[in-house]
Amino acid sequence: MIRIGVDMGGTKIEAAALDPSGAIRARRRIASIRDYSILIESIRTLIRETAAEAGAERFTVGIGHPGSINPRTGLVRNANSSHLNGKPLDRDLSDALGQAVRCANDANCFALSEARDGAGAGARCVFGVIIGTGVGGGIVMNGQLYEGNGLIAGEWGHTGLPRPDAEEVPGPQCGCGRLGCVESWCSGPALAADHARVAGEALAADAIAAKAADGDAAARATMARHAGRLARSLSTIVNVLDPDIVVLGGGLSNVPGIDREVEARLEPHVFSDEMRTRVVVNKHGDSSGVRGAAWLWPLEAR
Repeated sequence: MIRIGVDMGGTKIEAAALDPSGAIRARRRIASIRDYSILIESIRTLIRETAAEAGAERFTVGIGHPGSINPRTGLVRNANSSHLNGKPLDRDLSDALGQAVRCANDANCFALSEARDGAGAGARCVFGVIIGTGVGGGIVMNGQLYEGNGLIAGEWGHTGLPRPDAEEVPGPQCGCGRLGCVESWCSGPALAADHARVAGEALAADAIAAKAADGDAAARATMARHAGRLARSLSTIVNVLDPDIVVLGGGLSNVPGIDREVEARLEPHVFSDEMRTRVVVNKHGDSSGVRGAAWLWPLEAR
């Protein structure tokens, strides 16, 4: 059985066809589209072309998208791709394709991918973390995605920064409108904004990380503040969920050694005499979203 996953990113929409072993048989991508009706038709075409390339006459379809679907109304909410908000995405795609479609938040798809056959394979409980343009997360327990009663499980990016110092109160304004969210401190743009405030230097997050690796003192201090805030933020996840493993994804997961740095800073904030949770970098990289979307259908799907 071929499973097709679609990852609806901010700049691209990617589809991939997975065989039962998880190997990618076909892959296609198009630029993101903001006109909703054109978007639905374009995804339909993308899926059909991907299936044809994979030689699949029968296939399942999973969609990873920003935001979440309100289980009462069936409408997308909280998506940073605002043209999706208020739309019945799963119903419209099912109608366009003439078959059932399963949808989930993109961070949930990342977590599912890494739990199924990635860096968290074999773990009982995996918390997948996205730290990039935004901050998100997903929970997988015993190989199954846990989305919660309202389909918002894992949205730790919009909780407050734990144990803030005096200079961290009330904190920067987040895109959600609140002050001091984890996302407003730990995302890529937040890291860049922190460096600009403290060091007076306007640089993107990857440039700051590169300067830190070269030994620049100000950049190293910025990266240390970021790792400390990320560790404090993850401590609430560990204290509540106690996962076997935390898998880091998103652009900032590419910073060399970020997993070891965060794990070392995490332990003092965990309410235990021994921290058993490991922090690791993802295995599948940019492919995790599309792979996780495909895995939304169980192994026995027909």
